[in-house]
Amino acid sequence: MSESLPRDEQQADFECHIEAYATYLETIKRLSPNTVRAYRTDLDAFALWVRREGVLPYTVSVRELRRYLMELRRARYSTRTISRHLSALRGLYRWLLHEGVTVADAVAALQSPKLARELPKTMDNDDVDRMLESCDLTTPEGVRDRAFLELLYASGARVSEVSALDIGSVDLSQGQVKLFGKGSKERIVPLYATAVSWVRRYLLEVRPQLAALTKPGKESEALFLSVRGNRMSADALRTCFKRHAALAGVDPSLATHAMRHTYATELLGGGADLRSVQELLGHASLSTTQIYTHLSVDRLKETARQAHPRGE
Repeated sequence: MSESLPRDEQQADFECHIEAYATYLETIKRLSPNTVRAYRTDLDAFALWVRREGVLPYTVSVRELRRYLMELRRARYSTRTISRHLSALRGLYRWLLHEGVTVADAVAALQSPKLARELPKTMDNDDVDRMLESCDLTTPEGVRDRAFLELLYASGARVSEVSALDIGSVDLSQGQVKLFGKGSKERIVPLYATAVSWVRRYLLEVRPQLAALTKPGKESEALFLSVRGNRMSADALRTCFKRHAALAGVDPSLATHAMRHTYATELLGGGADLRSVQELLGHASLSTTQIYTHLSVDRLKETARQAHPRGE
């Protein structure tokens, strides 16, 4: 057992297991690179604290763990960030226990701090319309950006999912797109006709021009290409979104996820059931989808009035 190792060796061994755990998350759990990177950052911070404080990581006590969390609080980390650190530790020690590296799991005895429930930011129809109309359709990039924004709004996709799309991911004849979400879970989402029309125009008129700029041997099947003919990364698509948000004069704090939030809220407001929205968003848990039920009091009153037998 690793608990029997001397302190310095145990700490070094623990750091090696953090590396192995990150590989497990990436290759077996199929988490996104950004998620794995976040776990690594949090776990590396804990490993540094373990060395500095002389803690034995495989027999760490609840009291020592609470001391670590208190240090994070003193460093003015937010409650959400502290909860994320604890979640990373909980996953690591659960994996260590499963792998037989340790027989102790003090982290399991700790409760995550309660988080204030924040409602997601959404966009109204005017905001969306202004962003769509901000695209300069006299340029190839403008047509591409319009197709991207329409697809984002029509599918409720994460920006990382849109970046990963290939040409074959979109079935224009059926009006649908195949998305690969967290954990490489596949889902098929229908698209409204306008989005299909813009993606078709982009594929026919613009993408061939962008693809011609690709260096020989670097050809890509990516749906959205940059001005150099390369796959547009999630960061490039976020920059594109921010640029059009600025041109449209909408709230500068809005990010690509606002489109996803708006998509979900509009579906629920239009009468879609929670399970269907969960499937379309690719949520593993229904509780994640339930946050979108933050309908206005007036809408709730109207729904109750129409549905109740004595509502009239």
